[in-house]
Amino acid sequence: MWAETRGRPPPLFSVRSTGGVDVTIVGSGPNGLAAAVICARAGLSVRVIEAQPTPGGGARTLPDPEFSGVLHDVCSAVHPLGVASPFFAEFDLAARGVQLVAPEVSYANPLPNRAAAIAYRSLDRTCAELDHGQSWRRLFGPLTEHPDGVLGFFLGDKRSLPPDLPTTVRTGLRVLAQGSPAWGALRGEDARALFTGVGTHAISRMPSPVNSGAGLMLGTVAHTAGWPVPVGGTQVIPDALIADLRDHGGELITGEPVTSPPDGVVIYDTAPTALLDIYADTVPSRYAKALRRYRFGPGVCKIDFVLSGEIPWRDPRVGASPTIHMGGTRAQMALAEREIAAGRHAERPMTLAALPHLVDPTRIDAAGRRPLWTYSHVPADSPADLTETVTAMFESAAPGFRDLVLATRCVPAAKMAQHNANYVGGDIIVGGATLFAALVGPTLRLDPWTTPIPKAYLCSSATPPGTGVHGMCGYYAARTVLKREFGITDLPKLAP
Repeated sequence: MWAETRGRPPPLFSVRSTGGVDVTIVGSGPNGLAAAVICARAGLSVRVIEAQPTPGGGARTLPDPEFSGVLHDVCSAVHPLGVASPFFAEFDLAARGVQLVAPEVSYANPLPNRAAAIAYRSLDRTCAELDHGQSWRRLFGPLTEHPDGVLGFFLGDKRSLPPDLPTTVRTGLRVLAQGSPAWGALRGEDARALFTGVGTHAISRMPSPVNSGAGLMLGTVAHTAGWPVPVGGTQVIPDALIADLRDHGGELITGEPVTSPPDGVVIYDTAPTALLDIYADTVPSRYAKALRRYRFGPGVCKIDFVLSGEIPWRDPRVGASPTIHMGGTRAQMALAEREIAAGRHAERPMTLAALPHLVDPTRIDAAGRRPLWTYSHVPADSPADLTETVTAMFESAAPGFRDLVLATRCVPAAKMAQHNANYVGGDIIVGGATLFAALVGPTLRLDPWTTPIPKAYLCSSATPPGTGVHGMCGYYAARTVLKREFGITDLPKLAP
């Protein structure tokens, strides 16, 4: 584990007065910072309080404790929505000096005893290399022609009429078809694995509308904007948000847990259940009962590798992909996700991997060392160290992989909350991998970013539109707060 959290207990929330500001944001993840930027640009005084020493929540980068020139991304490493998200599109990271480099290969899926499945930014090239590329074209062709409509469907507030109704209908029908027991009409083992691997980002039993929705949204982005990697590490994204916040008079405090309610209006970029600890007996009884029923999902075992050179993949095409889905075939991935959902460790756990140095040479240190980022799906609260399991999976797809490993850093699911209190039991989706959560939110409320607690709001990925570094949960929460608390109906411009 990195020096920031090694040996520390999970952060709690401690008493702090925040008088003198209009809005306090608790938590500095991308959603909290998005809400903070919007409120500050609307002319309000804003303070962000973060329990960890480093801001960014799920978008942080820290040096390896032994090889300081190697940087590990603490949670997210590749950012499909860093350009495509409506919030980030308007905020314009590129204009703020953030380089997001989208590779020619968006993602790859090694397969046993045959060539890998590869998703290129080019839909034509992807279809040409699949066994039955026409079925892939039928699925994604109409969506890639209208990517804004697809994103409007998935990243909308689920309470407004989507702007592109034909694309909404087209996308919705595909979600239902691919999320049904029939698994849609994709033909070919490679195409089916390619789609399923993307769907497993949702970390839930499959097939389901949640998995198929993730696959369709991320797959559409893969063939349009691509899956970019931020040069210098994920930390550059929150850093850009924080710079804008400060430019508009906002304040950031780190290393300060919050355990009692701050003064005034508060927006929580936290797990919904954190409100039970912060507000204690003042939480309305019905809401407290709903929060106690809130269920988190499976966890992840995070393993960061330090490698001495390039991975010798059996299929050399995989070597051009910064994102790899190490799940095997569709059947293998589905079995693994069922095992995890049932509380059992999978023999071959679904493992997501990233090699950011392939498009960001700054991630290679002077001695040629470079990071390999991996997440493996495990049951909630699992204490298991899967380093050997994951190493064996890579060795199978790339003989000689073991010889490249200089160091490994494992964070079991049971310890994930040490570097992000939202990741209860290792659940990086904060309980949001259900259709109810994606559409309704953590509890049954007309406006899911509100709570029945006066002046308390939620903006974490437990609220719609759910998980991902897109800032849209924070955007919608800020919109609600500005209107309800300050009578501001026109949102500020976000461009530099």
